[in-house]
Amino acid sequence: MRLTDLRGRSVAVWGTGREGRAAVNAIAPHEPARLIAVNDGAGYLDDPWDDPRAPLAGGEHAFAALVSADVVVRSPGVPSTHPFMTELRARGITVTGGSALWMADHAAKTVGVTGSKGKSTTSSLISHLLAAIGRPNAYGGNIGVPLLDLPPAELYVLELSSYQCADLADSPRVAVVTSLFPEHLDAHGGEREYYRDKLNILGHGPDLIVVNGADERLRDEIRGVIDRNGFPPVPAAADDSRFRVEDGTVFCSDEPLFERVALRLKGRHNERNLCVALAVLDGMGVDVVGSRAELEAAVRSFQGLPHRLTEIEDPSGVTFVDDTLSTSPYSAMHAIEAYEGRPLTVLVGGTDRGLDYAPLRDFLASRELTVIGMPDSGPRILSELSGLPKITTVSSEDLADAVRLAREVTPAGGVVLLSPAAPSYGRFRNFEHRSEAFAEAIRETAK
Repeated sequence: MRLTDLRGRSVAVWGTGREGRAAVNAIAPHEPARLIAVNDGAGYLDDPWDDPRAPLAGGEHAFAALVSADVVVRSPGVPSTHPFMTELRARGITVTGGSALWMADHAAKTVGVTGSKGKSTTSSLISHLLAAIGRPNAYGGNIGVPLLDLPPAELYVLELSSYQCADLADSPRVAVVTSLFPEHLDAHGGEREYYRDKLNILGHGPDLIVVNGADERLRDEIRGVIDRNGFPPVPAAADDSRFRVEDGTVFCSDEPLFERVALRLKGRHNERNLCVALAVLDGMGVDVVGSRAELEAAVRSFQGLPHRLTEIEDPSGVTFVDDTLSTSPYSAMHAIEAYEGRPLTVLVGGTDRGLDYAPLRDFLASRELTVIGMPDSGPRILSELSGLPKITTVSSEDLADAVRLAREVTPAGGVVLLSPAAPSYGRFRNFEHRSEAFAEAIRETAK
Protein backbone atom coordinates (compact mmCIF):
# COMPACT_ATOMS: atom_id res chain seq x y z
CA MET A 1 0.00 0.00 0.00
CA ARG A 2 1.28 3.44 -0.99
CA LEU A 3 0.49 6.83 0.44
CA THR A 4 -1.45 7.65 -2.73
CA ASP A 5 -3.75 4.68 -2.03
CA LEU A 6 -5.08 6.49 1.03
CA ARG A 7 -6.84 9.18 -0.98
CA GLY A 8 -10.57 9.20 -0.22
CA ARG A 9 -10.27 6.55 2.52
CA SER A 10 -10.84 6.73 6.27
CA VAL A 11 -7.45 6.50 8.00
CA ALA A 12 -6.64 6.15 11.71
CA VAL A 13 -3.06 6.85 12.81
CA TRP A 14 -2.47 4.72 15.93
CA GLY A 15 0.16 6.35 18.12
CA THR A 16 0.89 10.02 18.69
CA GLY A 17 4.65 10.14 19.19
CA ARG A 18 7.24 10.94 16.53
CA GLU A 19 6.02 8.14 14.26
CA GLY A 20 2.40 9.26 14.55
CA ARG A 21 3.22 12.87 13.77
CA ALA A 22 5.32 11.83 10.78
CA ALA A 23 2.44 9.65 9.51
CA VAL A 24 -0.09 12.49 9.74
CA ASN A 25 2.30 14.86 7.97
CA ALA A 26 2.77 12.36 5.15
CA ILE A 27 -0.86 11.22 4.82
CA ALA A 28 -2.73 14.54 5.09
CA PRO A 29 -1.61 15.93 1.69
CA HIS A 30 -3.09 12.85 -0.01
CA GLU A 31 -6.61 13.90 0.98
CA PRO A 32 -8.01 10.96 2.94
CA ALA A 33 -11.76 11.08 3.48
CA ARG A 34 -11.08 11.17 7.23
CA LEU A 35 -7.87 11.29 9.22
CA ILE A 36 -7.88 10.71 12.96
CA ALA A 37 -5.12 10.17 15.53
CA VAL A 38 -5.57 7.50 18.20
CA ASN A 39 -3.92 7.22 21.60
CA ASP A 40 -5.24 4.25 23.58
CA GLY A 41 -2.89 4.85 26.53
CA ALA A 42 -4.14 5.54 30.03
CA GLY A 43 -2.55 9.00 29.98
CA TYR A 44 -4.09 10.13 26.71
CA LEU A 45 -5.54 13.26 28.38
CA ASP A 46 -1.98 14.47 28.92
CA ASP A 47 -1.16 14.00 25.23
CA PRO A 48 -0.03 17.37 23.80
CA TRP A 49 -1.57 16.48 20.43
CA ASP A 50 -2.78 19.63 18.68
CA ASP A 51 -2.87 18.83 14.96
CA PRO A 52 -6.23 19.99 13.54
CA ARG A 53 -5.80 17.78 10.46
CA ALA A 54 -6.21 14.68 12.64
CA PRO A 55 -8.42 15.09 15.74
CA LEU A 56 -7.39 12.93 18.70
CA ALA A 57 -9.45 9.95 19.86
CA GLY A 58 -8.48 8.44 23.20
CA GLY A 59 -9.79 6.45 26.13
CA GLU A 60 -13.14 4.79 25.42
CA HIS A 61 -13.18 6.38 21.96
CA ALA A 62 -9.90 4.78 20.83
CA PHE A 63 -11.24 1.37 19.85
CA ALA A 64 -14.27 2.83 18.04
CA ALA A 65 -12.01 5.14 16.03
CA LEU A 66 -9.81 2.23 14.96
CA VAL A 67 -12.55 -0.18 13.91
CA SER A 68 -14.40 2.53 11.96
CA ALA A 69 -11.35 3.18 9.76
CA ASP A 70 -10.61 1.64 6.37
CA VAL A 71 -6.88 1.68 7.10
CA VAL A 72 -5.04 1.75 10.42
CA VAL A 73 -1.45 3.05 10.37
CA ARG A 74 0.15 1.81 13.58
CA SER A 75 3.33 3.16 15.10
CA PRO A 76 6.14 0.64 15.74
CA GLY A 77 5.45 0.90 19.46
CA VAL A 78 2.06 -0.78 19.06
CA PRO A 79 2.81 -4.49 19.58
CA SER A 80 1.43 -7.28 17.41
CA THR A 81 -0.01 -8.76 20.60
CA HIS A 82 -2.17 -5.72 21.38
CA PRO A 83 -5.74 -6.97 22.00
CA PHE A 84 -7.15 -4.53 19.44
CA MET A 85 -5.05 -6.13 16.68
CA THR A 86 -7.00 -9.39 16.69
CA GLU A 87 -10.30 -7.57 16.31
CA LEU A 88 -9.04 -5.28 13.55
CA ARG A 89 -7.83 -8.21 11.49
CA ALA A 90 -11.01 -10.19 12.15
CA ARG A 91 -12.99 -7.30 10.69
CA GLY A 92 -10.80 -7.17 7.60
CA ILE A 93 -9.41 -3.73 8.36
CA THR A 94 -6.07 -3.07 6.70
CA VAL A 95 -3.30 -2.55 9.27
CA THR A 96 -0.02 -1.13 8.05
CA GLY A 97 2.75 1.11 9.35
CA GLY A 98 4.54 4.29 8.39
CA SER A 99 7.66 2.31 7.51
CA ALA A 100 5.66 0.10 5.15
CA LEU A 101 4.05 3.12 3.46
CA TRP A 102 7.48 4.69 2.97
CA MET A 103 9.07 1.46 1.72
CA ALA A 104 6.39 1.01 -0.94
CA ASP A 105 7.70 4.14 -2.65
CA HIS A 106 11.42 3.81 -1.93
CA ALA A 107 12.29 0.10 -1.83
CA ALA A 108 14.18 0.20 -5.13
CA LYS A 109 16.86 2.51 -3.71
CA THR A 110 17.10 1.15 -0.19
CA VAL A 111 19.50 -1.05 1.75
CA GLY A 112 17.57 -2.35 4.75
CA VAL A 113 19.39 -3.93 7.69
CA THR A 114 17.79 -5.86 10.52
CA GLY A 115 18.92 -8.40 13.10
CA SER A 116 18.44 -9.24 16.74
CA LYS A 117 21.75 -7.49 17.37
CA GLY A 118 24.30 -5.86 15.09
CA LYS A 119 21.83 -3.98 12.90
CA SER A 120 22.83 -0.52 14.19
CA THR A 121 26.58 -1.07 13.80
CA THR A 122 26.28 -2.85 10.46
CA SER A 123 23.89 -0.35 8.90
CA SER A 124 25.98 2.64 10.02
CA LEU A 125 29.12 0.89 8.76
CA ILE A 126 27.52 0.22 5.36
CA SER A 127 26.50 3.89 5.11
CA HIS A 128 29.99 5.02 6.17
CA LEU A 129 31.79 2.76 3.66
CA LEU A 130 29.48 3.70 0.78
CA ALA A 131 30.06 7.39 1.42
CA ALA A 132 33.82 6.81 1.50
CA ILE A 133 33.87 5.35 -2.02
CA GLY A 134 31.68 8.06 -3.51
CA ARG A 135 28.18 6.64 -2.95
CA PRO A 136 26.40 9.31 -0.85
CA ASN A 137 23.35 8.08 1.02
CA ALA A 138 20.79 9.03 3.62
CA TYR A 139 21.06 7.00 6.81
CA GLY A 140 18.07 6.50 9.10
CA GLY A 141 15.42 4.13 10.38
CA ASN A 142 15.29 2.72 13.88
CA ILE A 143 17.54 5.46 15.25
CA GLY A 144 14.94 8.01 16.20
CA VAL A 145 14.01 9.35 12.75
CA PRO A 146 10.76 7.96 11.28
CA LEU A 147 11.16 6.83 7.68
CA LEU A 148 8.36 9.18 6.64
CA ASP A 149 10.54 12.10 7.82
CA LEU A 150 13.60 11.14 5.76
CA PRO A 151 14.77 13.68 3.16
CA PRO A 152 14.84 12.86 -0.57
CA ALA A 153 17.94 10.88 -1.56
CA GLU A 154 19.26 8.71 -4.35
CA LEU A 155 20.21 5.94 -1.92
CA TYR A 156 19.05 5.04 1.59
CA VAL A 157 20.68 2.84 4.21
CA LEU A 158 18.26 1.94 6.99
CA GLU A 159 18.34 0.15 10.31
CA LEU A 160 14.99 -1.63 10.69
CA SER A 161 13.53 -3.06 13.89
CA SER A 162 11.36 -6.17 14.07
CA TYR A 163 8.38 -3.86 14.60
CA GLN A 164 9.13 -2.00 11.38
CA CYS A 165 9.76 -5.20 9.44
CA ALA A 166 6.49 -6.79 10.57
CA ASP A 167 4.23 -4.61 8.40
CA LEU A 168 6.37 -4.47 5.26
CA ALA A 169 4.69 -5.47 2.01
CA ASP A 170 7.78 -4.51 -0.03
CA SER A 171 11.33 -5.63 0.65
CA PRO A 172 14.22 -3.20 0.27
CA ARG A 173 16.27 -3.86 -2.86
CA VAL A 174 19.13 -5.02 -0.62
CA ALA A 175 17.92 -6.89 2.48
CA VAL A 176 20.42 -7.68 5.23
CA VAL A 177 20.09 -9.80 8.39
CA THR A 178 22.92 -9.70 10.91
CA SER A 179 21.80 -12.19 13.58
CA LEU A 180 18.78 -14.00 14.94
CA PHE A 181 17.95 -15.00 18.50
CA PRO A 182 14.92 -14.60 20.79
CA GLU A 183 14.11 -10.95 21.53
CA HIS A 184 10.98 -8.85 22.17
CA LEU A 185 8.90 -12.01 22.58
CA ASP A 186 6.28 -10.21 24.64
CA ALA A 187 5.59 -7.77 21.80
CA HIS A 188 5.46 -10.39 19.03
CA GLY A 189 3.70 -13.23 20.82
CA GLY A 190 6.50 -15.79 20.95
CA GLU A 191 9.76 -16.92 19.40
CA ARG A 192 8.25 -18.19 16.15
CA GLU A 193 6.23 -15.00 15.71
CA TYR A 194 9.29 -12.86 16.36
CA TYR A 195 11.31 -14.70 13.70
CA ARG A 196 8.39 -14.40 11.27
CA ASP A 197 8.10 -10.65 11.78
CA LYS A 198 11.85 -10.05 11.68
CA LEU A 199 12.40 -12.08 8.50
CA ASN A 200 9.45 -10.44 6.75
CA ILE A 201 12.10 -8.07 5.39
CA LEU A 202 13.12 -10.91 3.05
CA GLY A 203 9.65 -11.98 1.96
CA HIS A 204 8.79 -9.52 -0.81
CA GLY A 205 11.29 -9.88 -3.62
CA PRO A 206 14.58 -8.20 -2.69
CA ASP A 207 17.22 -8.19 -5.41
CA LEU A 208 19.99 -9.12 -2.99
CA ILE A 209 19.97 -10.82 0.41
CA VAL A 210 23.09 -10.75 2.60
CA VAL A 211 23.21 -12.60 5.91
CA ASN A 212 25.69 -13.43 8.63
CA GLY A 213 26.63 -16.95 7.57
CA ALA A 214 28.23 -17.70 10.94
CA ASP A 215 24.84 -17.54 12.69
CA GLU A 216 23.49 -21.10 12.67
CA ARG A 217 19.98 -20.18 13.82
CA LEU A 218 19.73 -17.55 11.11
CA ARG A 219 20.90 -20.03 8.46
CA ASP A 220 18.26 -22.51 9.58
CA GLU A 221 15.43 -19.98 9.68
CA ILE A 222 16.02 -18.56 6.19
CA ARG A 223 16.13 -21.84 4.32
CA GLY A 224 12.62 -21.25 3.05
CA VAL A 225 13.70 -17.90 1.61
CA ILE A 226 15.74 -19.71 -1.02
CA ASP A 227 12.61 -21.34 -2.40
CA ARG A 228 10.53 -18.13 -2.36
CA ASN A 229 13.16 -15.94 -4.02
CA GLY A 230 14.67 -18.44 -6.42
CA PHE A 231 18.23 -17.62 -5.35
CA PRO A 232 20.21 -18.20 -2.17
CA PRO A 233 21.17 -15.47 0.28
CA VAL A 234 24.80 -14.36 0.21
CA PRO A 235 26.48 -15.55 3.42
CA ALA A 236 29.29 -13.49 4.95
CA ALA A 237 31.63 -14.06 7.91
CA ALA A 238 31.51 -17.87 7.90
CA ASP A 239 34.78 -19.75 7.46
CA ASP A 240 33.96 -20.55 3.83
CA SER A 241 32.45 -17.16 2.96
CA ARG A 242 33.84 -14.81 0.33
CA PHE A 243 34.24 -12.17 3.05
CA ARG A 244 35.76 -13.49 6.28
CA VAL A 245 38.50 -12.88 8.83
CA GLU A 246 41.41 -15.33 8.97
CA ASP A 247 44.48 -15.01 11.20
CA GLY A 248 43.86 -11.33 11.80
CA THR A 249 43.29 -10.44 8.15
CA VAL A 250 40.09 -9.51 6.35
CA PHE A 251 39.73 -11.45 3.10
CA CYS A 252 37.70 -11.16 -0.08
CA SER A 253 37.92 -14.70 -1.49
CA ASP A 254 41.68 -15.38 -1.58
CA GLU A 255 42.59 -11.68 -1.69
CA PRO A 256 43.69 -10.05 1.58
CA LEU A 257 42.07 -6.64 2.00
CA PHE A 258 43.50 -5.22 5.24
CA GLU A 259 44.32 -6.21 8.80
CA ARG A 260 41.50 -6.81 11.25
CA VAL A 261 42.99 -4.22 13.63
CA ALA A 262 41.86 -1.52 11.19
CA LEU A 263 38.43 -1.96 12.80
CA ARG A 264 38.57 -0.38 16.25
CA LEU A 265 35.52 -2.24 17.52
CA LYS A 266 36.18 -5.19 19.81
CA GLY A 267 34.73 -8.66 19.49
CA ARG A 268 34.28 -11.33 16.88
CA HIS A 269 30.68 -10.24 16.43
CA ASN A 270 31.96 -6.92 15.09
CA GLU A 271 34.31 -8.75 12.71
CA ARG A 272 31.20 -10.46 11.37
CA ASN A 273 29.38 -7.14 11.08
CA LEU A 274 32.27 -5.81 8.99
CA CYS A 275 32.21 -8.85 6.71
CA VAL A 276 28.48 -8.45 6.18
CA ALA A 277 28.95 -4.76 5.31
CA LEU A 278 31.68 -5.58 2.78
CA ALA A 279 29.51 -8.29 1.21
CA VAL A 280 26.73 -5.73 0.78
CA LEU A 281 29.04 -3.35 -1.07
CA ASP A 282 30.30 -6.23 -3.21
CA GLY A 283 26.73 -7.24 -4.07
CA MET A 284 25.92 -3.65 -5.02
CA GLY A 285 28.67 -3.70 -7.64
CA VAL A 286 31.48 -2.02 -5.70
CA ASP A 287 34.96 -3.22 -6.65
CA VAL A 288 35.96 -4.04 -3.08
CA VAL A 289 39.44 -5.30 -3.97
CA GLY A 290 40.14 -2.31 -6.20
CA SER A 291 38.87 0.05 -3.50
CA ARG A 292 40.68 -1.61 -0.62
CA ALA A 293 42.79 1.44 0.26
CA GLU A 294 39.76 3.73 0.51
CA LEU A 295 37.81 1.09 2.41
CA GLU A 296 40.63 0.45 4.88
CA ALA A 297 40.86 4.17 5.60
CA ALA A 298 37.10 4.33 6.12
CA VAL A 299 37.15 1.31 8.45
CA ARG A 300 39.94 2.90 10.49
CA SER A 301 37.92 6.10 10.86
CA PHE A 302 34.73 4.32 11.91
CA GLN A 303 34.01 5.26 15.52
CA GLY A 304 31.26 2.82 16.35
CA LEU A 305 28.12 3.73 18.25
CA PRO A 306 27.56 4.75 21.88
CA HIS A 307 26.42 2.28 24.56
CA ARG A 308 27.94 -0.64 22.64
CA LEU A 309 31.17 -1.78 24.32
CA THR A 310 32.05 1.85 25.06
CA GLU A 311 35.12 1.88 27.30
CA ILE A 312 35.43 4.27 30.25
CA GLU A 313 38.93 4.50 31.65
CA ASP A 314 39.29 4.85 35.42
CA PRO A 315 42.23 5.98 37.63
CA SER A 316 42.11 2.65 39.44
CA GLY A 317 43.34 0.84 36.34
CA VAL A 318 40.00 -0.94 35.93
CA THR A 319 38.30 -0.50 32.57
CA PHE A 320 34.56 0.08 32.81
CA VAL A 321 32.57 -0.85 29.71
CA ASP A 322 29.14 0.56 28.86
CA ASP A 323 27.28 -2.09 26.89
CA THR A 324 23.85 -1.09 28.14
CA LEU A 325 22.22 -1.91 24.79
CA SER A 326 22.95 -5.57 25.44
CA THR A 327 19.39 -6.63 26.29
CA SER A 328 19.58 -10.38 25.69
CA PRO A 329 21.78 -13.23 26.93
CA TYR A 330 23.19 -13.68 23.42
CA SER A 331 24.45 -10.10 23.14
CA ALA A 332 25.95 -10.39 26.63
CA MET A 333 27.77 -13.51 25.49
CA HIS A 334 29.29 -11.57 22.56
CA ALA A 335 30.44 -8.84 24.94
CA ILE A 336 32.01 -11.30 27.39
CA GLU A 337 33.80 -13.01 24.52
CA ALA A 338 35.28 -9.65 23.46
CA TYR A 339 37.16 -9.37 26.79
CA GLU A 340 38.52 -12.90 27.06
CA GLY A 341 41.90 -13.06 28.72
CA ARG A 342 41.28 -10.24 31.23
CA PRO A 343 39.84 -10.45 34.76
CA LEU A 344 36.16 -9.76 34.19
CA THR A 345 33.17 -8.70 36.28
CA VAL A 346 29.82 -8.58 34.49
CA LEU A 347 26.78 -6.63 35.70
CA VAL A 348 23.51 -8.26 34.63
CA GLY A 349 19.83 -7.69 35.26
CA GLY A 350 16.93 -5.45 34.33
CA THR A 351 13.31 -5.84 33.34
CA ASP A 352 12.47 -9.54 33.37
CA ARG A 353 10.79 -10.48 30.09
CA GLY A 354 11.02 -14.19 30.69
CA LEU A 355 14.02 -14.83 28.45
CA ASP A 356 15.75 -18.21 28.63
CA TYR A 357 19.14 -17.84 30.32
CA ALA A 358 20.20 -21.46 29.83
CA PRO A 359 22.34 -20.50 26.78
CA LEU A 360 24.23 -18.03 28.99
CA ARG A 361 24.88 -20.79 31.53
CA ASP A 362 26.21 -23.09 28.80
CA PHE A 363 28.43 -20.31 27.49
CA LEU A 364 29.92 -19.57 30.92
CA ALA A 365 30.37 -23.21 31.96
CA SER A 366 34.13 -23.20 31.31
CA ARG A 367 34.84 -19.51 31.94
CA GLU A 368 36.08 -17.80 35.08
CA LEU A 369 34.52 -14.47 36.04
CA THR A 370 32.33 -12.66 38.55
CA VAL A 371 28.67 -11.98 37.77
CA ILE A 372 26.79 -9.34 39.78
CA GLY A 373 23.01 -9.52 39.53
CA MET A 374 20.80 -6.41 39.69
CA PRO A 375 17.01 -6.20 40.01
CA ASP A 376 14.67 -7.30 38.58
CA SER A 377 15.95 -10.26 36.58
CA GLY A 378 19.35 -10.47 38.29
CA PRO A 379 18.33 -13.03 40.91
CA ARG A 380 16.88 -15.31 38.23
CA ILE A 381 20.05 -15.04 36.15
CA LEU A 382 22.25 -15.79 39.18
CA SER A 383 20.07 -18.78 40.00
CA GLU A 384 20.55 -20.08 36.46
CA LEU A 385 24.34 -19.80 36.90
CA SER A 386 24.46 -21.47 40.30
CA GLY A 387 26.79 -24.45 40.56
CA LEU A 388 29.19 -23.36 37.81
CA PRO A 389 32.61 -24.02 39.34
CA LYS A 390 34.45 -20.94 38.05
CA ILE A 391 31.65 -18.40 38.29
CA THR A 392 31.38 -16.19 41.38
CA THR A 393 27.89 -14.71 41.78
CA VAL A 394 27.03 -11.62 43.86
CA SER A 395 23.65 -9.99 44.44
CA SER A 396 23.25 -6.22 44.42
CA GLU A 397 20.51 -3.78 45.34
CA ASP A 398 20.73 -1.60 42.23
CA LEU A 399 23.13 -0.36 39.55
CA ALA A 400 25.03 1.96 41.90
CA ASP A 401 25.51 -0.84 44.42
CA ALA A 402 26.63 -3.18 41.63
CA VAL A 403 29.34 -0.73 40.54
CA ARG A 404 30.53 -0.38 44.16
CA LEU A 405 30.74 -4.16 44.55
CA ALA A 406 32.50 -4.49 41.20
CA ARG A 407 35.22 -2.09 42.33
CA GLU A 408 35.85 -4.28 45.37
CA VAL A 409 36.29 -7.54 43.44
CA THR A 410 37.92 -6.44 40.16
CA PRO A 411 41.72 -6.13 40.16
CA ALA A 412 43.67 -3.41 38.34
CA GLY A 413 43.85 -4.29 34.67
CA GLY A 414 40.48 -5.98 34.85
CA VAL A 415 37.17 -5.09 33.22
CA VAL A 416 33.79 -4.19 34.70
CA LEU A 417 31.25 -4.84 31.96
CA LEU A 418 27.70 -3.51 32.10
CA SER A 419 26.14 -5.98 29.67
CA PRO A 420 22.82 -6.53 31.44
CA ALA A 421 21.24 -9.21 29.20
CA ALA A 422 17.90 -7.50 29.86
CA PRO A 423 16.15 -4.23 29.11
CA SER A 424 15.75 -1.88 32.02
CA TYR A 425 13.06 0.55 31.00
CA GLY A 426 11.10 -0.21 34.16
CA ARG A 427 13.77 1.43 36.35
CA PHE A 428 15.19 3.86 33.83
CA ARG A 429 13.52 6.03 31.20
CA ASN A 430 15.53 4.40 28.42
CA PHE A 431 18.95 2.93 27.76
CA GLU A 432 20.56 6.41 27.67
CA HIS A 433 19.29 7.00 31.20
CA ARG A 434 20.77 3.69 32.36
CA SER A 435 24.06 4.64 30.68
CA GLU A 436 24.09 7.99 32.48
CA ALA A 437 23.42 6.24 35.79
CA PHE A 438 26.33 3.86 35.12
CA ALA A 439 28.73 6.75 34.42
CA GLU A 440 27.53 8.58 37.54
CA ALA A 441 28.04 5.48 39.69
CA ILE A 442 31.59 5.12 38.35
CA ARG A 443 32.34 8.72 39.30
CA GLU A 444 30.76 8.45 42.74
CA THR A 445 32.51 5.23 43.70
CA ALA A 446 35.88 6.59 42.55
CA LYS A 447 35.80 9.22 45.30
